[in-house]
Formats: sequence, structure tokens, C-alpha cells
Amino acid sequence: MFPLTDQQLHNVLSTALNRGGEYADVFIEDTHFNSLELQDGTVSQAQQVILYGAGIRVVQGTQTGYAYTMDLSPESLRQAARFAGCLPTANAPIHIPALSPTPLLTSETPMLKPDTSKEILLSVNRRAHEISPFVVRVKATIAQHIKKIRFVCSEGTGFSDYRPRTTLFITVVLQKDGKTQMGFGSRMYQRGAEFITPELIEELLQESIGQALFLFEARQIEGGEMPVIMAAGSSGILMHEAIGHAFEADFIRTGESIFSGKLGQRICDSHITIVDDGTMPYDAGMLHYDDEGIPGQRTTLVRNGILTSYLHDRISARHFGVRSTGNGRRESFRHMPLPRMRSTYMCAGEATEEDIIRSVKHGIYAQSFTNGQVQIGAGDFTFFMKKGYLIEDGRLTMPLRDMNIIGNGPKALQHISMVGNNLCIDHSAAMCGKAGQRVGVSQGLPTVLVDKLVVG
Repeated sequence: MFPLTDQQLHNVLSTALNRGGEYADVFIEDTHFNSLELQDGTVSQAQQVILYGAGIRVVQGTQTGYAYTMDLSPESLRQAARFAGCLPTANAPIHIPALSPTPLLTSETPMLKPDTSKEILLSVNRRAHEISPFVVRVKATIAQHIKKIRFVCSEGTGFSDYRPRTTLFITVVLQKDGKTQMGFGSRMYQRGAEFITPELIEELLQESIGQALFLFEARQIEGGEMPVIMAAGSSGILMHEAIGHAFEADFIRTGESIFSGKLGQRICDSHITIVDDGTMPYDAGMLHYDDEGIPGQRTTLVRNGILTSYLHDRISARHFGVRSTGNGRRESFRHMPLPRMRSTYMCAGEATEEDIIRSVKHGIYAQSFTNGQVQIGAGDFTFFMKKGYLIEDGRLTMPLRDMNIIGNGPKALQHISMVGNNLCIDHSAAMCGKAGQRVGVSQGLPTVLVDKLVVG
């Protein structure tokens, strides 16, 4: 897959650790990215990007030296390794065992041809106008990443992987009675474009057009502190942003997270279990191996209300004297790996959604969100609810839009009093940003009742 022998890579690792250091690795990547965008019935933009190069890392304690190169010649790699190995250390060079074989894990998926992408996008445009006479504009994009990875480290282990990722985005603009509203939908999976079927296109168009039609009728209400029901699925963004980041062990190690020092303690009600999962087939957060060579796995963060684990990469795992949870991820060979989420969700409870709604006399049912802001250390958040309903006497009544939900993630977790039996993983196109890097993730939530949040 890459024009480098095991012996050449072994020499690069030896060069990286020539001045000392506890650990070194080489991450080699060959990524092809294609996208095609259709707007107003015509192809408006096309992109093709190729990323090819290697990143070399040397670790000493919590210090990291990192260098990358787009030239994979042995001399260029050794030069990058010398730069990465310039950490202050008194350690003698360590022995690097022979590298084990690294077979490719999965078969290759062909890239979408431009003509095929164009036909799919034209069918999206055509069907959108058939569904609703109020549709005045359609924008649709197909994007595909095909990433090939080879990884080796100074422990003598490594892996090769093939990671396809395909995304379909749809945005519709509707005009009705002199007003304009917009709806959107997307799906992203680690697989080829075979999941983009006429049935999926219909599902996404019904979702996006239905959202825009809903917004024509929706209103705003006076805010205040009140119970908020988070709908199953896309409300998992609250789980990811307001709570999940605080489990990432680099924030724990530096003391920035509100969960620092709370391992083994009760942080919420006993009916709550939270998982970060890298094993779900085709999911955006699925990993055969993370970007540090740790096998993909399922990590229980909270079990029956007790904090049982953080999300570790190699550095934080060494710091805390535990095994890595396989959460070392990076955007590309140009970036160092960091503890990152994969698919983060709350496990299903026992209540039905109907029972949860009936239990609320006056509150909000939050169905979908767009933008939000989170202060990771303290967990304070503000999320923009695009779609929801007023709850009156246990019934959904007035449709609501454009409301802010304000609170604190760990406190909101403590105030969850009911958990539904309808866990749903949201497979919309979600890219998580951290330290200037973006990686694919997913999140999920059953319907939950948070007893008090501020609605603005």
C-alpha cells in the first residue's frame, strides 16, 4: 500500500528515539477526497483533494515532539524523525523490536464517479420539487473520503487500515405566504455510496421539507426555568458537547474538567449508563484501530450513575497507569492524536416516551438543535433549539422554534429523572472540532426528562 519496507520504518523509529524518549510512532496516510455540489438544478462546485504524507511522534512523559512530511523518501522521513526526537530527555535510546506484519483489514470501496454523483444529486432536486410546491431552492452535496493508513510504533506493533466515509447533505428552502424557511438533513457512514438509495433520499427530503414546513407554524414563548424533554436521537448533541468532552482524559489530566478526580464516584442517578463506542459497523465513530494502534472497543464511562472510566489516548493512559481506551484520534498525518469521542450515547432506560411527556405539566419538548456553545471545563452550555413543542398538562401543544436551552452539563446530568426505552443513534453528518482538528463522530440519546433547564 505504501512504498516503505518494515526495515525502513524500523530505521525511522530508531532515528526518532536516537536521543532518548519513551515511545515513538509513524502514521502514514493516503487520502482521496471528492465532492460534488448541486444548487438550483445545476452542478455548482466540484472538489478533489489528495493528502499524502507521514507524521512522526516521540513521547517523553506528557511531552510530545511531532513532525510531518509529504515526502515519503527514507531520507525525508529520517529528517522528520530527527526533528520529532528533539525532546529534552536523559533516557538512553530504547530497543525497538522487529515490526509485526500489518495486513489490510478491509476491502477497498471504489470512488463515486462524477456522473453517478451528478445523477444522484439531480434526482434529489427533482424529487424535492415533486414533494412540495413551496420548494424554491435545493442544495445537495455528496462528499467521499477514501483514507488508507499504515501505522507502526516502537513497541513493534502496527496496523494497516482502509477507511471509506461517504456523506450526503440536503438543504431545502421553502417560501409560503411571503415567508421563507429552510430545512436540512444529512447522513454519514464509514462505507461506500451504496447506502444512498432512493428510499434514503426520500427519507432525507421528507425530513428536511417537513422541518421547513413545521417552522412556518412554529412560535416562540416567554422563557424561564422549566422541565425540558430531550427527544431521542439528535438531542444526543447535548450528550456529546455538554458532557462527553468533559470525559476526555487530557482535560482530566490538566484538571480542566469538572469530572477530574471523580472516578468511582456517583455523578448522576443510578438509572443512567453512558457509553462511548468505537465498534458499531459503518458508524462515523467506528475504529478497527484508533490512530495510535489501539484496537477499537466499547468503553462504559458511567455505569448505573457511577463514573467508571475516562476516554484515554496513550499519553493519558500512561499518566494514569491504565490501558488506553482506544480514543487516540487525529484529523490527518499533519496532526498529533488526542483523546476524542467516537459514538457517545446514553443507554436506554425503562420509561416510554409517552409516560415521560405525560409526567410534565408545563415544559418544553426539544426535538432538534443547530448551533451551540460549551465551556468544557465548567460544562456550561447554550444550545439553539430549532424545533420543539410546548408541553401543557402532559400533552405536546404549540410548535416552537428558535429557542435557547441554557444550562450546565454535569448538573443537567444530575437532574435527569426519567430515561426512555427508545435509544436512537443519530447518523447525521457530525464532525467534532477540538484543538483545530475535526473527526467524524456520532451521538445518541433515548428520550430523557431534565427536571430543570433555562429556556430563553
